[in-house]
Amino acid sequence: MAKKDFVDFATVRDRLLEAIERRGEISYEQTMALQHAEWKASASGHPTGDIKTDPAVYGALLKALMENEKLEQHPEVCSKIAELSPLTVADLRVIIASKRIAMDTSEIEEIITVIRQNVL
Repeated sequence: MAKKDFVDFATVRDRLLEAIERRGEISYEQTMALQHAEWKASASGHPTGDIKTDPAVYGALLKALMENEKLEQHPEVCSKIAELSPLTVADLRVIIASKRIAMDTSEIEEIITVIRQNVL
């Protein structure tokens, strides 16, 4: 199986803007993806409305999340957490429930602490 690389919306935005600079234009589908990525990478695209995504922050948070014993086997979940940066136990539970990752409230609060240290 090939290794997957995960990127945040800010990186997608930046890569599409670079494509426009290189080629002068992008396809309709790429334009739609760019508009979505620009919105999601902005503070208004974040569920709390106050966190603007940044590729460096996303990368650091993804790396920190991958060090968690229960999350390390689920890089796609780590990527989703890094992108959404949930700040409540309930919001984080929704994300980890997709892979049925069992964590008690204290473990989830530790992850939220890691998120806060990286994004706020």
